[in-house]
Amino acid sequence: MQVELRIRRFNREQDKKPWWGDYILNDVSANDSVLDVLHLVKWTIDGTLTLRRSCAHGVCGSDAMRINGANALACKVLVGRLAKKDSDYVKIQIEPILGMTVIKDLVVDMDPFFEHYRSVMPYFINDDPVPENGRERIQSQADRQKFDDTTKCILCAACTTSCPSFWANGRYIGPAAIVQAHRFIFDSRDQAYESRMDILTDQNGVWRCRTIFNCTTACPRDIEVTKAIGEVKMALSTGEI
Repeated sequence: MQVELRIRRFNREQDKKPWWGDYILNDVSANDSVLDVLHLVKWTIDGTLTLRRSCAHGVCGSDAMRINGANALACKVLVGRLAKKDSDYVKIQIEPILGMTVIKDLVVDMDPFFEHYRSVMPYFINDDPVPENGRERIQSQADRQKFDDTTKCILCAACTTSCPSFWANGRYIGPAAIVQAHRFIFDSRDQAYESRMDILTDQNGVWRCRTIFNCTTACPRDIEVTKAIGEVKMALSTGEI
């Protein structure tokens, strides 16, 4: 299979504005991932190409980028799925995720994203004495199911950077942070419900969500992000979880 790859390039130390790098790759397997193709460019054509990647198995979330206009993990998108049926040619356009400052090529500054993440206190809070068994705080399966979906987040930022509300206002806390808050708000063992709700009612909190569903479509772990945001909104409105 022949791949025509177009990559949005930018080095803020030497470029005044972004530019497109075009690369032709031959004999690419339909089962190769977009990350494999990017590696071919970096290792055999242009070593200056810069991108983040780590596990290459859809677990670390480090290689989130825009692929043909949609957020995805490069390691999870197969080249063959981007080609037309029975075609041996495919054109792929790669860009950094939107709403973040580009450091170089496909690498963006993730610090603001993680500031939003930390702001919702994404950790278990319970000051009660340790249970007598000294090991665990018992929870029913029904209570666990309330937040099971939002435990799957890998902090790739694909949801947040697909959100028009975030593009318009980078101070918006964003879908990923709300998903992390959801995971603890609906945990029956956690005791910081009110503190997290105070954070989410801020003017840049959950109510900036316009229910566009981009976040749900973009999530590589198939988390029902919009549903989780809706559940947080409902909890805020009713005071019930």
